[in-house]
Amino acid sequence: MSYKIKLEIFEGPLDLLLYLVKKDHLNIYDIPIAQVTEQYLKYLDIMQLLNLNIAGEFLVMAATLMQIKSQMLLPLDESAGTTKAQEDPRAELVKRLLEYEKFKEIAQDLRERETAQRDVFKRPKSLGEEIPEDNQGVYFEASLFDLITAFSAALEGVPKELFYEVIKDEFTVEDKVHDILHLLLTFPSLKLSELFTKAKNKMEIIVVFLAVLELIRLKEIVARQKGLFQEIEITRNKENIIPYDRRNKT
Repeated sequence: MSYKIKLEIFEGPLDLLLYLVKKDHLNIYDIPIAQVTEQYLKYLDIMQLLNLNIAGEFLVMAATLMQIKSQMLLPLDESAGTTKAQEDPRAELVKRLLEYEKFKEIAQDLRERETAQRDVFKRPKSLGEEIPEDNQGVYFEASLFDLITAFSAALEGVPKELFYEVIKDEFTVEDKVHDILHLLLTFPSLKLSELFTKAKNKMEIIVVFLAVLELIRLKEIVARQKGLFQEIEITRNKENIIPYDRRNKT
């Protein structure tokens, strides 16, 4: 019996490409298309195996990358003229990435301004009042691709067949959901890598990851990190006031 999760994906194919470029510190003006295509297909494969409700745009981008890769393997046609012979098949993709990156930067700036404006009216801290742990340092919400990266590192070399048999008597997603919520009653945050490290085998790692995705889908937890590609931590989502157990009974 398999367990599949329908997780809303707010990131698109351009987000994934930008993520891969920044993760590997690549030059966006000179993208190694073979390397990026291989990584893109790897992430897409994991998303499909976990049934993450992939939009058609991801598959279209995969086809585009494969086409660009094929074009770059072909010898230049000098007889077609100097301009066409020197045309880079990656040019249009690079243009789209640069435009999208600028759009994301503007959107992020607007979100930061909104947050700053909202914080202006917060109640001032009383003398001797302890600062909540959530405010000790700045955190950023981890993306789906950050989670997949951590998951891939924990499952290095795992056979694909295991993705289709994640329900065993010893480990179930429902049990892991309750285990994680119980731990978050004791600890304000949990490191995702530590949850993976405590797993007995690769099967349990898969079940833990699916439980984390399920809790994110239910908005019970938030995955966050202090910076790009840093350690991922999960915390309770304080905006969700309906307990998971009570929700399941309704």
